[in-house]
Amino acid sequence: MSIPADNKLVEKYIQRFRKLKRGGTQYGSAPHKPVFLLTLIELIEKNNISENRIVVSPELVGTFKENFALLVKTAHKDDFTQPFFYLQSEGLWFVKPKPGVTIDSHIRSVQVLSERLDYACFADDLYQLLLNIPTRLQLKTTLLDTYFSEVKAEFVKVKTAGRSYVQDLENYLLNEKESTYITPLQPIEDEEVRFVRGGLFKKLVPMVYEHTCAISGMRVISSSGSSLVEACHIVPISISGDDRVTNGIALCPNLHTAFDRGMIGVDERLRVVVSPTLADTLASPYNLKQFQGQPLRLPFGEVHYPAKENFRWHIENRFR
Repeated sequence: MSIPADNKLVEKYIQRFRKLKRGGTQYGSAPHKPVFLLTLIELIEKNNISENRIVVSPELVGTFKENFALLVKTAHKDDFTQPFFYLQSEGLWFVKPKPGVTIDSHIRSVQVLSERLDYACFADDLYQLLLNIPTRLQLKTTLLDTYFSEVKAEFVKVKTAGRSYVQDLENYLLNEKESTYITPLQPIEDEEVRFVRGGLFKKLVPMVYEHTCAISGMRVISSSGSSLVEACHIVPISISGDDRVTNGIALCPNLHTAFDRGMIGVDERLRVVVSPTLADTLASPYNLKQFQGQPLRLPFGEVHYPAKENFRWHIENRFR
């Protein structure tokens, strides 16, 4: 049940949302801050943001890019890192770097921003307002009416339909259906698109393998939900451009490294092969030769199985 909000506080933030500082460009005032705020509000609505410690996630970047495509009809570029940094000038958003680093200027790379950021947060009183459903709707409506009145109706229609760029992208990467994005998919060369797709790949591959190493069977999950199992590309993304789960395998860190270095591979029967050149200590519980001829632990659902042609490429080009 929502707690009634302080009307004076609500009015304060309504006025601040109406008067966001937006830089002038050749295409008109920059739309990035209101799009970013709408994106944060959406993820709070969906419970993707459940505490006032916000990180740069694939869901946040992907939803921002989707909303930008739906709301902005000028030639502005959908640069996610710009509002993430410059919203601080409004006094309602704060960026906290990791110990020993600084974020005192606009970092244009989303990957670098993610690496340097500890978390970002709203002003505490604003965050409490955004947890209140009626107040959140008021602030969301203020942003749409103030900055995007001409496209508001279509935007609400698309969002009400319940589909999203991130959801469609997940379905595509899971190999469950062809991509039918509600907004055009940007080229993979776009660094922010690579961040979204790469981040989802790292999440989805361990998920379909139930966070279990496909070779060793190791399964370790912390109380926070993090896992030691990693998503490993079979054919490197730099070569294939393929980040679907069928080009992935879930491996523990040591086997991930061994696979990448060609010390182990997988044959046409989906059985492990170990390089004959290895000088392995058979007495060690960590020796690789113990896995020779072992069948892979496959994910649930054949649609998620790793593609044999990808393993064939790995044997021909990486295995030693």
